[in-house]
Amino acid sequence: MSQSTLELKWWKQRGVLIALFSIIMIALYLVLRLGFGSGETVANIPLWLVLALCGIPLVWDLLLKMLHREFGSDLLAGISIVVSAILGEYLAGSLVVLMLSGGEALESYAVRSASSVLRALSKRMPSNAHRKVDSKVVDIPLEEIAIGDTLAVFPHETCPIDGTVIEGHGVMDESYLTGEPYMMTKTPGASVLSGAINGESALIIKADKLAIDSRYAKIMEVMAASEQQKPKLRRMADQLGAWYTPLAVAIGIAAWIATGDPVRFLAVMVIATPCPLLIAIPVAIIGSISLAARRAIIIRDPSSLETADTCRTLIFDKTGTLTYGQPNLTDQIVAPPFESEDVLSLVASLEVYSKHPLSNAIVQAAKKSGALLKNASELSEKPGEGLWGIVAGRTIQVTSRNKLSRFHPEFLQELPEQQAGLECVILIDDKYAATYRFRDIPRPDGANFIGHLGPRHRITRTLLVSGDRESEVSYLAEQVGITSVFSSQTPEQKLTIVNEEMQNGNTMFVGDGINDAPALMAATVGIAFGQNSDVTTEAADVVVLDSSLRKIDEFLHISRRMRRIALQSAIGGMALSLVGMMFAATGYLPPVAGAICQEIIDVVAVLNALRVAIPPKTIIDYETSE
Repeated sequence: MSQSTLELKWWKQRGVLIALFSIIMIALYLVLRLGFGSGETVANIPLWLVLALCGIPLVWDLLLKMLHREFGSDLLAGISIVVSAILGEYLAGSLVVLMLSGGEALESYAVRSASSVLRALSKRMPSNAHRKVDSKVVDIPLEEIAIGDTLAVFPHETCPIDGTVIEGHGVMDESYLTGEPYMMTKTPGASVLSGAINGESALIIKADKLAIDSRYAKIMEVMAASEQQKPKLRRMADQLGAWYTPLAVAIGIAAWIATGDPVRFLAVMVIATPCPLLIAIPVAIIGSISLAARRAIIIRDPSSLETADTCRTLIFDKTGTLTYGQPNLTDQIVAPPFESEDVLSLVASLEVYSKHPLSNAIVQAAKKSGALLKNASELSEKPGEGLWGIVAGRTIQVTSRNKLSRFHPEFLQELPEQQAGLECVILIDDKYAATYRFRDIPRPDGANFIGHLGPRHRITRTLLVSGDRESEVSYLAEQVGITSVFSSQTPEQKLTIVNEEMQNGNTMFVGDGINDAPALMAATVGIAFGQNSDVTTEAADVVVLDSSLRKIDEFLHISRRMRRIALQSAIGGMALSLVGMMFAATGYLPPVAGAICQEIIDVVAVLNALRVAIPPKTIIDYETSE
């Protein structure tokens, strides 16, 4: 273990150690004073040790903050420790030390507790992989895997790398990505993701990435960054402390001047120690990060939890966000005397063996319609010639309008008028049979989601910005109810639109492609939809692992809930402290009793903040059909 690692570990444990030491010394003081009846000097020795060994380092940290012009609300605690030592109120000073160190310990525990979901993911990955060389299988460390290596993934094992199946047929559980227990079919040519759990059959895969560049490694980097970054909402505590600190000092000085008793000043300072600001707000942020992680939402920048609820403009990319990013067969225009069912059965029987992007859409349409798939006796898919084969003794050719003009121009007059979207032309027995049209259809809950953004989330402006053609973008916008449409946009143009919108207020951008990365980085809150690109993931503030509009709605509600509970904890705790300060200023609350009261206030504030990690009964508030 390196020296820097040891120093970091010590720093994280410091609050726990100081708190434990303070508790032991305070207990020893009570035993000496009450149990053995020792003199005041002897009994105070444990308290002196607390102030010297624990109080001085804490005060020194606060002085360093002052030198860097960081006048946070925790300065009140430092004032309390110093004044208690000067006035001989050693027990009160020791209790303040316990409050400060206990706050550090509690926050450290909250971090560990809230991030348990993230740590569980890191434990999923194996330390070794099975490399296949000739007929032998050799275990090697993950870091020794090279691109192109042939690896074996045995039944029920975790896939160690991103790759492509080259042998075997089976399924994999990718629920760590989707949040749902779906089993994904894996056959030769299919992609596999690191972290997925293999099913009952062994698979042979080819490594497409190094272990450090795998999808799982990138996700872990994202989660590590979300834990290490200082939440910007913590600054809200300093802003609140900017007026709370001078107010508390003013009350203490006024009580001192009015009564001539400096103990009154100390009592006010002790109960003014702003632990609700120092602890409750970070706990609320960390708890919300944990809740989001359990909902398949990774928070890369914790400040997005603060600002998301303040966004009034929401910009969507088109493909893969408001649509599925996959073509679907929408129109089957069949020429007589052919029948729609027969054509679909014959074409799908051939498309089963093709890797063309439209093949899956045809096969899925055939399955939905119940069309019977037949055996293909011959098959050819040469580049530039389309798909050709023989099914049930009939010759089938699937081509495009352009290719048809070169090989069979006599059929062009039989084709329907070309429209927006993708299409393919089908010939059966050298006769024109049908034209199939495809579109990237909208998500079924897109219109409901867009419609509820204004009433539920105060979104006043919604834009659709896409690099796709105008006809496709306008078609989608009409389906989901968006009127501000920008098509054929380059990454630079998307960035310009985001910058212009941000001049009018906080803006959120949702995208899933590399061309969205600049806009994601520029927006107040950038949300990467799905895991289509590592570049997009790195550029975003929030990563939605499960490509669903429901997750965006959940994130918006988690953000609002976190902000509300954090403010409740901070302002409520400060209000109770102000009441206590008034009692202390009038002499009804001595320093030791004030410290105890402050501890009670701290516990209430932190318990309230911890509510954010408890999943509510429901998060989504719009009708979804996904």
